[in-house]
Amino acid sequence: MVRKYSGVAIALHWIVALGIFVNLMLPNIWEAVGDENVRPLIDAHKSIGITVLGLAVMRLLWRLTHRPPALPDSYKPWEVKASHAAHWALYAFIFAMPLTGWIMDSAWKDAATHPMQWFGLFEWPRISMVMGLDEVTKKSVHDSFGEAHELLGWALWALFALHVIGALKHQWVDKEQELQRMLP
Repeated sequence: MVRKYSGVAIALHWIVALGIFVNLMLPNIWEAVGDENVRPLIDAHKSIGITVLGLAVMRLLWRLTHRPPALPDSYKPWEVKASHAAHWALYAFIFAMPLTGWIMDSAWKDAATHPMQWFGLFEWPRISMVMGLDEVTKKSVHDSFGEAHELLGWALWALFALHVIGALKHQWVDKEQELQRMLP
């Protein structure tokens, strides 16, 4: 019998994963679309990032209040520890990515004159404490959080790859029904 995650956990997993994947891909096509078309992609990137942050809060609350299914008994102790470490690292990245982006965007020199829209439906607030910084500090915050945001993105790709490789190893090499635990 497969020990599955709950329907809510599965839905949050795949929606967040899709949002993150799209957001990791978008910066790679900005240069290809030309300057006149890049602004809508950047705006979509911001909207998806804020959405991922909101869903991450929901996902963490769900995780803290609903015990996930036990890992298969065949997992070695180091695999269990690695699985838990990877999952908590993923949670950290799921929060760190949108937060660093939001801080960077709030420190953007033109933030005050270019409101951030959530999918064009309403204005999403920037972080007023960051916007209120003096211009020199704001530029430093923008640049440092922008660099952190980019580095976290590359690290998230690596963690994502390990997550997928681990799941596929358990599915195909160990012959555990690993993927079925997170499929609807």
